[in-house]
Amino acid sequence: MTYRVCFVCTGNICRSPMAESVFRARVEEAGLGDRVEIDSAGTGDWHEGEAADPRTVTVLDEHGYRSEHVARQFQPAWFARLDLVIALDTGHLKALRRLAPSEEDARKVRLLRSYGHPSSGRPTPAGTPGDTCDDLDVPDPYYGAPDGFQECLEMVEAASTGLLAAVREQLEGRIA
Repeated sequence: MTYRVCFVCTGNICRSPMAESVFRARVEEAGLGDRVEIDSAGTGDWHEGEAADPRTVTVLDEHGYRSEHVARQFQPAWFARLDLVIALDTGHLKALRRLAPSEEDARKVRLLRSYGHPSSGRPTPAGTPGDTCDDLDVPDPYYGAPDGFQECLEMVEAASTGLLAAVREQLEGRIA
């Protein structure tokens, strides 16, 4: 059975395509590419149909990640097929939970950096302060300097290890 993860940011041209590329590489390295489907979207439609921001592509290329990306807007109907919806900041988290058709779907929405906490490698329970505090946001690099894209990549890479562990645990639970 395929496990489906979607990363979501604002316009789907900076943070979420970066997270998609990094996590896809982690999943492939772990030998789970045939069991995990990864994609990304934005909360808005401003950049729908566009490629990833050139600065995102540059940072990904410099670190050996592939990126073939076309921006799209997240649709509430997608909750039915997704196992996990990963928000890049608290604004996205709140917007996605409001879009969720059910409480069960709302529980699928998590902050990416909640998987990077050194305490456990697992996200904090939904609705607790640790799941929505601003220090877990991946800041939007769009309006800033190029080094913001490097910082974004570092945050995404750090959280991807914990996210991979959580997805692997879910996959193993499905087999048992």
